[in-house]
Amino acid sequence: MDNQKTGELIRHLRTALGLTQLQLAERLGVSDKAVSKWERGLGCPDVVLMPELAEVLGISIDTLLDGELPDSGRKGDNMKNTVYYVCPQCGNIITAAACAEISCCGRRLQQLAAQKPDQAHELTIEQVEDELYITAAHPMTKEHYIAFAAVVSGGVMTLYRQYPEWNMQLRIPARTRGLLLWYCTEHGLFRRVLSAPARK
Repeated sequence: MDNQKTGELIRHLRTALGLTQLQLAERLGVSDKAVSKWERGLGCPDVVLMPELAEVLGISIDTLLDGELPDSGRKGDNMKNTVYYVCPQCGNIITAAACAEISCCGRRLQQLAAQKPDQAHELTIEQVEDELYITAAHPMTKEHYIAFAAVVSGGVMTLYRQYPEWNMQLRIPARTRGLLLWYCTEHGLFRRVLSAPARK
């Protein structure tokens, strides 16, 4: 931990919250001199204070120790940048407009990395009148199934929950263009560019 960087981060976040050194100190049960010392890089908060200090400042303990806010490197103004998280404990599906620190069931979740589908994870897309009918031959058992599919088109992301022991299928308007993503509980997230097949 770099005391100088952590101190600057504490000062930056404290002032952004509109707190004085004394107000922050009172919340933590320490003196304002201790907070001043941290912010000048002349010392660091005691380890037992870290969780409470991080909570007051609205950051993770890791961010506090790093001494800087993480830069996602992405803007959250484009739905194509939507990122996906799945809790391995409860199966909760969480999306964010850009990279974020997400936790569920007491653990930090890792962002899912989308990959090109192999033969076992390909989807079948057929145009039926004015809809695209999307299906998969993928197993749909309780242990191994496609948990969700998502369509990202323009400024809209639509998530379709799928359930084990049901056939994986969804219908979307045939004019839809954008990205199609789907998540296998054993092999992760897959993605392809969505374009309507030519009519026969």
